[in-house]
Amino acid sequence: MQELFFDLSIISYTQSLVRKKMDLEKRTEIPNSLEEHWMPFTSNRDYKNSPRLMVKAEGVYYTDHYGNKLIDASSGLFCSPAGHSRPEIREAVSKQLEQLDYVQPFQQGFGGSFDLARKVSKHTPEDLNKIFFTICGSSAVETAIKIAIAYFKAKGEGHRSHIVGRERGYHGMNIGGISVGGMIANRKTFSNILMPNVHHLRHTHLPENLFVKGEPETGADLADDLERIAGNIGAENIAACIVEPVAGSTGTLVPPKGYLKRLREICDKHGILLIFDEVITGWGRMGAPFAAQAFDVCPDIMTMAKAITNGVVPLGAVASRDHIYDTIVDSSPTGAIEFFHGYTYSAIPVSMAAGLAMQDIIEKEDLFNRAKEMSPYFLDGLFTLKDLDIISDIRGYGMMGGIDIKMDERLGKAGYACFKKLFEAGLSLKATGDCLIVAPPFTCEKKHIDEIIEKLRTGISNYMHDR
Repeated sequence: MQELFFDLSIISYTQSLVRKKMDLEKRTEIPNSLEEHWMPFTSNRDYKNSPRLMVKAEGVYYTDHYGNKLIDASSGLFCSPAGHSRPEIREAVSKQLEQLDYVQPFQQGFGGSFDLARKVSKHTPEDLNKIFFTICGSSAVETAIKIAIAYFKAKGEGHRSHIVGRERGYHGMNIGGISVGGMIANRKTFSNILMPNVHHLRHTHLPENLFVKGEPETGADLADDLERIAGNIGAENIAACIVEPVAGSTGTLVPPKGYLKRLREICDKHGILLIFDEVITGWGRMGAPFAAQAFDVCPDIMTMAKAITNGVVPLGAVASRDHIYDTIVDSSPTGAIEFFHGYTYSAIPVSMAAGLAMQDIIEKEDLFNRAKEMSPYFLDGLFTLKDLDIISDIRGYGMMGGIDIKMDERLGKAGYACFKKLFEAGLSLKATGDCLIVAPPFTCEKKHIDEIIEKLRTGISNYMHDR
């Protein structure tokens, strides 16, 4: 009997070793050290104790370093609506690198930038035909602010130096973007170096508009904050008002019906430029090329980034009305630089190649209409989660939704804990504070939407059980 027990013990131990070996074979080894990389917007200490490393992405799925598949419920970071590992983009980038890897963007050029600018302008509303390429969304916002200031100086109205942003707005992490933005945690550390002459509208997330699918019926009057600010400081001193049509990073705050139109009316009344930050909402997320078309309100300047290359290569852009470009350019002598602004990586060949390949995908696969047609199914699925007691609000528009989790002790604790449970359940998404932001790729089929909703329910329920 003792020998039999010993033999069984050996067998059990051998089986354990085999399982461990299989686990090791399945796992991709993590780097030798995680300590040197200071990660952005991350709880570094917590993450490095239990890292979530992605090693592969294809279609609408990621694979982590343990070999687990996770469905991508936020299109990377709202930047991969065409799904991952697109061979068209990969091949275009590779071909471009073989031919021309870099050319300085100042006083020289590359044909691809002119081709992409022309294709982008076909999708922008009305006469927003002049495209200035930047590196990312943050640099696009900085550029838009500079264009507004340069425009009024060229017109002889240099006293227009005030910018109006909005509470809970996110416009990137450069000083200008933080200044006009309204994300408290992003602002308070750097409050002593923010831009002067910046004012903020109230946000549009009202308690009477909880669990509303699409545009809320009430709240359009909040746009009158711009009229109030104009009355306090003088409308003639305001250069621009910048808003996200749908506030994305803060948690998908959909504008009330008539709100954006009212902002447009007030800007027109006082000669203020209206800037739409469409870094997240642009390129089909709202079921139209841009939110400007989805809500039928045209800005004077519009920023974009993220999906412009499907997230493969960093690229941002600013679209301006023709007359803004003409005013700035015509104010300088022939042969002189008209706009003293730009970046080392403005319109570099590899980003233009990725952008052009993405334009082909958008056209061939009719991505904008795919998003528009899938939106009702996606939003209906999202709102089936309202029976979970831990959820305090659900809202959404197009292919983007926000799920608020009830706060636990401090802002962000519940959201982060829930985020980790969702990851364990096989779902990757973006969480901001206590809001889960869901923004699937447009290539999703109904079965993928079903999987996202199922895993949202599983992960949130597991969080409820374990907290």
